[in-house]
Amino acid sequence: MDIDAILDKIYQIPEKSKKALKESVGSVSYPKGYILLKADKVESNIYFIQKGIARAYASLENTEITFWFGKEGDTVISMKSYVADQKGYENIELLEKSDLYELNTQRLRHLFDEDIHIANWGRKFAEQELVKTEERLISRQFRTALERYKELMKHSPDLLQRVQLGHIASYLGITQVTLSRIRAELR
Repeated sequence: MDIDAILDKIYQIPEKSKKALKESVGSVSYPKGYILLKADKVESNIYFIQKGIARAYASLENTEITFWFGKEGDTVISMKSYVADQKGYENIELLEKSDLYELNTQRLRHLFDEDIHIANWGRKFAEQELVKTEERLISRQFRTALERYKELMKHSPDLLQRVQLGHIASYLGITQVTLSRIRAELR
């Protein structure tokens, strides 16, 4: 997915403003398994996935709990670092070789101060991230494992082909055995 489509998906801004924003975006590539963002570190960049897939996870008592997947067009960010300049709690691992767009957070804040359209883009971005987080929380709290799996199949069927089942089970808050049972039930 190209940078224009990603930026427009968040919020459309005038071409002059988009040009200024794009001038601050670079391209990077990393291999499968690369830890893009690290827990307990203030992250200074946000990323947009051009090609590839990532997962966010937290480590807890010798286990990893996956709570987010990102793919083409999605943003990779530590919201705690972005909003409060504080250490994030998540690791973000690339599950495939990935091509990313990189944007320095301080540079973005400078653009917010210079251009109201970019500032509005940033507000819309933060609002969308908040809604996504709220939807994940509500899904985890109020839907059964079967409902969460069906929702994943409906909205992101490609994840089931691209991501290890262990990560999918963790994301759904179930064991791999339970995931296998659910998958067998649906066949």
